[in-house]
Order: sequence, then C-alpha cells, then structure tokens
Amino acid sequence: MDYQLLFTRFQADAAHTRWPQQRQLHECLRSAIRQGTLASGTRLLASRALALELGVSRNTVLYAYDQLATEGFVLPARRGTVVASLAAVQIPKAAAPALRSGLSRRSQGMPTLPGSEMSVAFAPGVPALGSFPITLWRRLLDRAWRALQPAQLNYADPAGELALRTAIADHLRVARGALVDSGQVFITDGTQSSLDLVARAFADPGDKVWMENPGYQGALAAFRGAQLKPIGIAVDEEGLAPLASDWLRHRPKLIYVTPSHQYPVGSVLSLERRMALIAQARNAAALIIEDDYDSEFRHDGPPLSCMQGLAGDAPVLYLGTFSKTMFPALRVGFVVVPAALAEPLTALLARAAPRGRTADQLALAEFMRSGHFSLHLRRMRRLYRQRRDALVAALQQLGDVATVHGGSAGMHLALRLHDPQADDEAMSARLMQRGIMAPALSLHAVGARHQPWRGFLLGYAQVPAETMEALVATLAAVVRGGR
Repeated sequence: MDYQLLFTRFQADAAHTRWPQQRQLHECLRSAIRQGTLASGTRLLASRALALELGVSRNTVLYAYDQLATEGFVLPARRGTVVASLAAVQIPKAAAPALRSGLSRRSQGMPTLPGSEMSVAFAPGVPALGSFPITLWRRLLDRAWRALQPAQLNYADPAGELALRTAIADHLRVARGALVDSGQVFITDGTQSSLDLVARAFADPGDKVWMENPGYQGALAAFRGAQLKPIGIAVDEEGLAPLASDWLRHRPKLIYVTPSHQYPVGSVLSLERRMALIAQARNAAALIIEDDYDSEFRHDGPPLSCMQGLAGDAPVLYLGTFSKTMFPALRVGFVVVPAALAEPLTALLARAAPRGRTADQLALAEFMRSGHFSLHLRRMRRLYRQRRDALVAALQQLGDVATVHGGSAGMHLALRLHDPQADDEAMSARLMQRGIMAPALSLHAVGARHQPWRGFLLGYAQVPAETMEALVATLAAVVRGGR
C-alpha cells in the first residue's frame, strides 16, 4: 500500500484543506477502510514508519490510530494494528435513489412558502426592517438574559411565558376589541406554527376545512399536512361568500378566514357576513380560524374590531403574529382559543410541545408593557400609509387595464387585471427576471373551483415611496406586453 499516494490524494480535495493534519490522516485512513482500499485484516504500518513515510509527526499517527481503534475500525494485535473484519461494510449504491424520493406522498404536493430571499419589491409580508428600533431591542434582550435564573433555562410553560401572554391579552382587549384573558393565549413560533397546531388539535384527518378562494397558501400547506380536506369558498369585494349549498354539501369542521384584510385580494369581511358566519359556524359545530395577520395597519380609519370579540361565545380561534409588526426572524405568534378550549389545549401541549426561548418572550413582553410596541406601530402606520399612497398613485397609469383592491389596510394590495384570461403567471415570471416580485393572484387558487382573480399581489411596506414610480413603470411595461 502506497500510503504517501493515498494521503496526497485525500489532501488534494479542497474540502479537507482546512482540517488539522491529525484529522486529515484519521479521515483518510477511515475512508480507505470503509471503501475497502485497506481490506479487513490488513496490518497498518508501525506509527514511526508511517510518520516517516508521510513526513508527519509520530503524535499525528498515534492520534489517527487511537481514533480508529475507538471507533472500531482497527484492532490492536501482537504484530501491530490490524483493520477490523467488519470495517469495510458499505451501503449499496442502489439505496441512494430511494432516499432522494423518500418524502411522503402528502408532503410532495405542498405549496412552496416564501423564504428569506423575499426582500425585493414587491415581496408581500416583509415589513420595513430598517425602521425597527434594533438598538432598543438589543437592550431589552440583554436585560432579559441578565435577569434569567438557572431554572428558567429548562423547558418553559408549554403555553408560553405568562408575562407575554398577559401583555398580548391586554393589547388585544384595547386595540382589537377582543374578549380575552391570559389563560386563553398560547404562544407559538409564528402563524405557520399556529396553523399546524389548530389543524391537528381541533380536526381529524379527512375533516373538511373551508378556505377563501383565492387564499393563503401557507394555510393550505398546514391543512394538507394535517390530512384535512380543503374546500375553496369564493371571495368577493365583501370577503368570504359561502352559498347555502356549501353548508349542506360541504359541512366544515374548520373555517379559515382573513376578515380584516383578505389575503391576497385585500377585501374586508363585512359586519353582516361576520355575524352570519359566527351564527352558522355555531350551528354547524365548526370553529372559525381568524387570521389577523396585519390588522394593526389600518390606513383609512381606526383598526376594525376582530371577529373574536363580536360575541362572548364566538367559536373563533384567533391567530396573531409579530412577524409583521416586529420582524419575521423573531418567530413569535399566538393563538387565542375560546375559554372552554383552553384547558384541553393546555393538557395537549403539556404532553407534546415543551417551549423555550424564555428571554425572547420576556423581552417582547417588556417591549409591549413599556409602550414601545404601541409607539412602533404608530410610526409604521404613518410610514406604510405614505408608501401605500405612493404605490396607488403610481398604479394610476394602469387604470385602463387593472383595478387596485385592498389598499385600505395592511402591507399589501392587489392589482386585478380586467382581462379574466390574462396570463398573470407568465407576467409574474417576467417581472421576477427584472428583479420585481409580484406573485400572481391565480397561483392562490384553493380547491377545484374556478377563481376569477387575475393580477398581482404587491407588498409595499419595505419599498421606499420614491422608488414606486419607476417600479410600476416596469410592471406596466410587462402588463402591456413590453419585454
């Protein structure tokens, strides 16, 4: 065996060049043994001889031999170190394709969710991160960590830190008209985590869940993952519009809505429809999932009251998140459940979902209690209103071919094309090539029913007002067939 050639070839791999020499030799010999290059029963060179041949220190060789012996690849023998008889067991190459296609059938049809690359105009759901008071946040985090006791490094209350749950309940009562106390609030890792939780906790595989059509693809992913059956219900200018036949033919267990600012088209569910939906859900023994994802940003008038607070016994699971009001990487959301469901959900989480990130939650609770959260919201409302106004003004150049919807609230609006046959997917792809993310409304279809919305979802929260005119000019050129 030419150990010098073996070691030189191994070192030539760029992936190994930064490793210490001791590790390089150990990994080189282990790889050769696993591949059968050093066969079972082979007696390795004595440590002094191998060190001399490779030009390394004897300690380097001794380290490699000791590690191989610890891992069972070599055995000490009377005449030196010998490769173990079972060391060259290899995984058959035929197994690799099975691993690459090993996802479950239900997971392979999941919609793709937005990722960290969504920082360009007009990526939806991205707040103005440069305007977040990060220095203040660092200070609150540091204070929270300094105050932690050793016992708080253990798993925490599965419902979340009481201080944060109390701060959230206090805020929701004042700002959203919710009927809630801290015992009904459960902290999650964000809206997607909340959706996964309620889908699995309050429905069984095969149960029907109503969704707005077009609707939020993240919710669709959660419901499919829980093996529920999504039913798309049409959306118009007043929000979800179920037919009498829907209640008879597709009796739901869960009803998912975004009533304060429908995602993606931006319509607001009217009070009449809210009250009717609550009454009908109660009669059907269904639960309404109210996703209030960006309701804090109401541009034309005060924020609307949430559905959860419209009736004391409303069968509503209220979902909120700090990814829009604070920043996405915080990964904190919450679920508010009816009082009657708080105890069983607490018992379920105690068995299945230990919580952590105590310092983050305590810092957020202090951010809310101290008034910084309310101040930050006021600043963002002003900023987002300015950017909304600039975008709406720029979109006037498309008034003959498209209509703006949903600009009264939130961080995005919908641009609906007048042509119902428009290929918004192709246009969206061309815009992405020009550095503009404008997701096609047709891609938000839910279920087999036709949805007539064609156009784009335009997020404006992270887009400076002075850039809107040029960006919309690019959008207009693509819409009108320009290249």
